[in-house]
Amino acid sequence: MTIKQHDMSPRINMEKKDFAGPIRTVVPVYNHHLPPCNHACPAGEDIQGWLSLAQAGKFQAAWEHILMNNPMPAVHGRACYHPCEDSCNRGDLDGSITIHAVERFLGDMANASGWKVPVADNQNSKKILIIGAGPGGLSAAYHLRRMGHEVEIREAFSIPGGMMQYGIPAYRLPRDILKQDIDRIVEMGVKIVCNHRVKDLEQEKKGGNFDAVFLGIGAGKPSLIDIPTQEGAHVLSAAEFLHDVSAGNQPKVGANVLVYGAGNTAMDAARSAFRMGAKTVKIIFFWDRPHMEAHDFEIVDADAEGTQFKCMSTIASIEKDKVVLRKMVVGDTGRPEPTEEFEDMPMDTVIMALGQRPESSFLSKVSGIELNPDGTIVVGKDMMTGAEGIFAGGDAIRGPRSVTTAVGLGKKAARFINGWLSANAYQIPSKNPISYYKDLHLPLLAETPQIIQKELPVDERIGFKETLIGFSENEAVYEAQRCLSCGNCYECDNCLAACPEQALTKLGPGNGYEVNMDRCTGCSACFETCPCQAIDMVTEQRV
Repeated sequence: MTIKQHDMSPRINMEKKDFAGPIRTVVPVYNHHLPPCNHACPAGEDIQGWLSLAQAGKFQAAWEHILMNNPMPAVHGRACYHPCEDSCNRGDLDGSITIHAVERFLGDMANASGWKVPVADNQNSKKILIIGAGPGGLSAAYHLRRMGHEVEIREAFSIPGGMMQYGIPAYRLPRDILKQDIDRIVEMGVKIVCNHRVKDLEQEKKGGNFDAVFLGIGAGKPSLIDIPTQEGAHVLSAAEFLHDVSAGNQPKVGANVLVYGAGNTAMDAARSAFRMGAKTVKIIFFWDRPHMEAHDFEIVDADAEGTQFKCMSTIASIEKDKVVLRKMVVGDTGRPEPTEEFEDMPMDTVIMALGQRPESSFLSKVSGIELNPDGTIVVGKDMMTGAEGIFAGGDAIRGPRSVTTAVGLGKKAARFINGWLSANAYQIPSKNPISYYKDLHLPLLAETPQIIQKELPVDERIGFKETLIGFSENEAVYEAQRCLSCGNCYECDNCLAACPEQALTKLGPGNGYEVNMDRCTGCSACFETCPCQAIDMVTEQRV
C-alpha cells in the first residue's frame, strides 16, 4: 500500500502579519466545522459524531445517534452506496474509513440486542397518512412518530419495504434484516396497511380524518423505449423481473439472457439472472465501460460472477430467439453515434433496465397537484405539493434516486409536515464550513490501513445468500478509531500544550477549552497545532 506523505513543515507566509506583537490582531475561537462525510450523506447523518461514540465502545449510544437521522442502520450499512467514504479526508492518507461496514455492525448489534426507539408523548399529535411503505415513506413515518404524531402507511404490495423489498436483491439486502428494521418502526406505533392500493387520494384523506398526507409512492413503473419486437419474444423490465424474484415467483429466463442498460439496476438484474438459472448473461450498453452509470463495485461484482459486457452497441430490434445489435462508434462530438453495422445475438430473454418512473396517474385527479412529464410530483422548497397539506418525497420527486436519498427526503418532509401542522414553519438550518483535508494540521500518523469488507468467494455464492461479510467488533472499533474528527474538537490537548502563555484552560471531558484573553497574544500556536481544524483565528473586534 502506498501511503501519502503529510508535509509537517509549517506553511509560513512572510507577507501575512498576523503574528504576535505589541498589539494583538487575531484571537482563537473554537468552532464546529462540517466533516466532508457528513456533508456527503444523503440522509444527513452526523457520521463523525456516531463514529466517535463507536470508537469508545459506546455502541448503543452510537446507534441511537444514527437514529436521529436514519431509522434503518442495518439496512443502510448494506444498501447505501456510501458517498461519505468517497468524501472521507482519510482517503488522502491511507484509505477512507469503511463507514458503511461500521454502520452495519451497529445496526446488526441493535437488532440482535432488541434495542428500542423512544417516542415523544405529544398530547397535541396530529394524524398523518403516508402512501407507500418504501424508504421515503418509512422514514417520514418514523420521524413523525418520534415527534408524537399518529401515523398510518397504506401500501399497495403485500410486504412493506418498497424498492428495498422488491428491487434490491437479497444477496445485497437479506430480507430478515430488512424486516427487523421495519418491525422496529411498527413497534413504535406506526400502522402499516398492506395490499391497499390508493386510487382516490382525497377520499382516503377525508375518510380517515387525516390532517396531512405524505406521498412516498416511489418509482416502480419501468421506462421503456420503442424497439421493434417480434411477437412471442420474451422481454421483461428489470423492475418486473427483480420484483418477481423477490416475491419468490421464480421467473424463467432460459440459458441466454441479455440485459439492456448499464446502471445499478442492470447489474442487479444480471447477477439475479444467473441465480435464476441463466448460463450466459450479457449487458448491452451504447457507450464504453468507463461510462457505465453503475457504481464501480457493482460492475466488479457482476464481472466476477460471469457477466459479459457488450459495449458500444444498441438493440435495433428484438426477435423471438435473438436480438439485432447496431454497432456504435464515438463521433466527432465525443459521444457515441450509430453505424450501419449490425450483429445478431442469440437470446432467450431480454431484460430492459432503462430506468423507472412513478406510477402517479391517480394524482392527476387531485386539485392542485402538478406532475412533470416524467410522472414525478412537483413540490415546493417545503416539499408540499400545490395541494394544501399534501407533501411528497423520495423517488416520487425529481432528483437523485437511492435508498439513502429517499430516507433523507422522508426525514426532511416529516420536519416540514410537523412545522406546517403546528403553524411553526420548519427552517432548514445553515451548514457550517466544511473541513477539507488541506485545512487539517495533522501530526505524524502511524500507518492504519483501511479494512476492506470480505466477500464470499464466487463459488460459494449459492442462491441469494448475502455476499458481503460483516465486521467483527474489533474491526468495527478499529475502523471507527481511524476517524480524524475533521472539524470537531476531540480534546487531544495539542492546543493546551502548544500555548506559550498558558492562556487555555481545559473545562473537563466533553466541555472543551476556555481562552483567557488577558493572557492570549494571538500567536496562532493553538491553531497551527489543532489537528482537526476545530480552531479559527478571527480578527479581533476592538471598541
